[in-house]
Amino acid sequence: MTSTQQKAIGPPSGWRTLRAPRLSPLRRDQLPLIPRVMLRIMGKRARVSAPNLFLTLMRHRRLIRPWGKFASTLMPYGTLSRVDCELAILRVAWNCRSKYEWFQHVSIGLGVGLTRADIQRVAQGPESPGWEAHHAAVLRAADEIHHERAVADDTWTQLAARYDDRQLIELCMLVGHYEMLASVLNSLGIEVEESLYQRVCDAGLADLIDDRRLVTA
Repeated sequence: MTSTQQKAIGPPSGWRTLRAPRLSPLRRDQLPLIPRVMLRIMGKRARVSAPNLFLTLMRHRRLIRPWGKFASTLMPYGTLSRVDCELAILRVAWNCRSKYEWFQHVSIGLGVGLTRADIQRVAQGPESPGWEAHHAAVLRAADEIHHERAVADDTWTQLAARYDDRQLIELCMLVGHYEMLASVLNSLGIEVEESLYQRVCDAGLADLIDDRRLVTA
């Protein structure tokens, strides 16, 4: 085992992965002109490159359009700071063991100001030394929504010291949305794009990912 493998970050039970995608992404050349244009617009609006996700969800075009608008309203065009957003999303990905969500937001998080140490601490949770009180509360809220389906009173009070009413609502919506999305990603078996995998590795971030496969079906 190499030192990189020893340091690799992954949930204790591994990522939830399937033997093969249950629904494969459509090919771009299978899409009529208007859906192809919509796909480009969605990518630009969300400021992410996630072709396997978008091309799989294109199988339900009536649903993907309003979902894309809602998702981009939360991220990247929400009222929360991008750092707070990415901390919350990464913690959701970890809790849900969603490999695709984790890969995407390791890359995005580093681009908006998270450090390697921040991402390593996300895996350790809100009690990890080094968090400022507010960021610990953001992670704790993600944990509490995941496990208890409600933010605890003490956590809410800490968040309310910095957030206004809109932001308190938005954090709950953000965590809930990415919990839902992680469930979709895990259930459909959407795979990490080779280009994303390579981008993360080329950036020297192999120790922030763990490619162990936990076969669930």
